[in-house]
Amino acid sequence: MSGSIDYGKLMHEAMRGLIQRVLVGVQDNGLPGAHHFFITFDTTHPEARVADWLKERYPSEMTVVMQHWFDDLEVTEDGFSITLNFGDAPEHLYIPYDAIQTFVDPSVEFGLRFESPEAEDEPSDPDPGEEAEDTGEARDDEAQGEAEVVSLDSFRK
Repeated sequence: MSGSIDYGKLMHEAMRGLIQRVLVGVQDNGLPGAHHFFITFDTTHPEARVADWLKERYPSEMTVVMQHWFDDLEVTEDGFSITLNFGDAPEHLYIPYDAIQTFVDPSVEFGLRFESPEAEDEPSDPDPGEEAEDTGEARDDEAQGEAEVVSLDSFRK
C-alpha cells in the first residue's frame, strides 16, 4: 500500500457506483415520478461513443437529458449505452462512468460533480443545462429549482 489513502479517488469510485445503481434501477423499472437526469460527459474520452455530427457540435463535452424519451438503456460495469432523441434524430451513445463530469437530478435537487486536476482552477458551480442537447424535452429551470452539487476537491490535499 502507498504512503497515503487517496480519498478523492475512492469517493469518485463510490459516486460512480451510485450513478450505476441509479441507472440499473431505471433500466429495470423506468424513471420513477418526476425524476430526470442531466448528464455532462467528456466527448473526447477514448471509450465514449458519440455520432460524428454530435462530436463535431460538442468537441469537448456534452450534456444529455434523460427524461421522457429514451430507449435501449443498457448499464454495464464500466458505463452505459442509451438511445436519445436529438431533434427527431435518434442516436445511440455509450458513456463510460469515468467520462461523466456532472450528474444532476433537478427533480430532487441532487447533483454530483467530478473534478479533474486540470479543472481545480475553474468555478465550482456547474450549470448542468448550459450545453444541454435538444432531446425534445422542455426544460423549466424555475419549476425544477437548483440542484445541490457535491464537489469533493475541497477535501483533497
